[in-house]
Amino acid sequence: MLSVVRSLFTAPDLRRKILLTLLVVAVARLGSAIPAPGVSFHNLQQCVQEVEGSGSPGVHALLDLLSGGALLRLSVFAVGVVPYITASIIVQLLTVVIPRFEQLKRDGRSGQNTLTQYTRYLTIALATLQATATVALAERGRLFSGCTLPVVPDTRALTVVTIVVVMVAGSALLMWLGELVTEKGIGNGISVLMLTSIAHRIPAEGQIVYESAGPLAFAGVCVFALAILASVVFVEQSQRRIPVQYAKRVVGRRMYGGTSTYLPLKLNQAGVVPVIFASSLLYVPSMITQVLGEDAGVIGRLVQTHLADPSGPLHIALYTALIVFFTYFYVGITFDPGERSEELKRFGGFVPGLRPGRPTARYLRHVLSRITLVGSLYLGVVAVLPSLFLGLTGGGGQNLPLGGTAVLILVGVALDTVKRVENQLMERSYEGFLR
Repeated sequence: MLSVVRSLFTAPDLRRKILLTLLVVAVARLGSAIPAPGVSFHNLQQCVQEVEGSGSPGVHALLDLLSGGALLRLSVFAVGVVPYITASIIVQLLTVVIPRFEQLKRDGRSGQNTLTQYTRYLTIALATLQATATVALAERGRLFSGCTLPVVPDTRALTVVTIVVVMVAGSALLMWLGELVTEKGIGNGISVLMLTSIAHRIPAEGQIVYESAGPLAFAGVCVFALAILASVVFVEQSQRRIPVQYAKRVVGRRMYGGTSTYLPLKLNQAGVVPVIFASSLLYVPSMITQVLGEDAGVIGRLVQTHLADPSGPLHIALYTALIVFFTYFYVGITFDPGERSEELKRFGGFVPGLRPGRPTARYLRHVLSRITLVGSLYLGVVAVLPSLFLGLTGGGGQNLPLGGTAVLILVGVALDTVKRVENQLMERSYEGFLR
């Protein structure tokens, strides 16, 4: 293993990529610790300690986890990379709905650059909305449940606008840093930033579990967490391989084709997107009722009593149902069996025992529906695991990566980064990580 690590820093270009990635991660973590101007740092620290001690960060639990704790600290990078991820998903979905976007997707590099520019514009808009909602909650004293200290003492319009502008600028800077890592570093930049943000919270969340539940429960949670990580790695690597045979054809004096390969269909074809969609949709009503406060009336009290509680049966049931729905929805618009069947037919490929065209598309649709059912149930089970463990940990450590978005991002990004580094090493005839 040490020889492999030494090989990473032997090649100058690979060493520069690694150092650039580490530098960007350090800048992101530094910005997450710097509070925005106009925020009372002393009052903020006391409110954060009260919230972390109670283990109930409110409706911003997931967003705070993805930002590495920067959201509840109202730092410069409080908004994080969540707006960019949401914008990327929305633009990807619009490529199926809007013909203009679909044409841009088919135009190659130039069209992709245009879609990237649209994603950036949408990121700024979503970051503005999220920053405005967060500052509004902080200004009215509803961001930290149970804390009455004024986090934003100066509530003048200029101060509030300044905080919002700084947070939006921080999100734009993180977006640029992520794209810089993707272009000149190692791995997908946005995913790497999310990975480091989640990993940054693991020691703090583990300490909360240890202090609230005791050493025996902490040891049990750690063992179960490792088992969940191993299980998620196994499922994420699982594929249904459909055999594909290519017919022989003569071009000039050379013969092509006649080879056998397979079409891989991942068990979790949708990735972490359904979990993010379902979480965001469930957090919207709670966030609105918190902003409105007493003006929300009976509906607000019902939402806070039944829907905002992560361990409540209604929250778990709706969460699981939304994940299943969004899994089928996302897979349905990103994987077209008819298009895959036409591609195989165009290049002379066919599934043994099936005619090219509609029979092949029908078979792919049948296999995909069965895989999607298992994948959606898998995502639902993994996502609700933290809620099921709230009682075991005494209400603390609900963001510990036992499941949900955290473990899916940790496993997915780690596997992708290792494969990218492996490819870099294999190109230079080095021994890689995967042996």
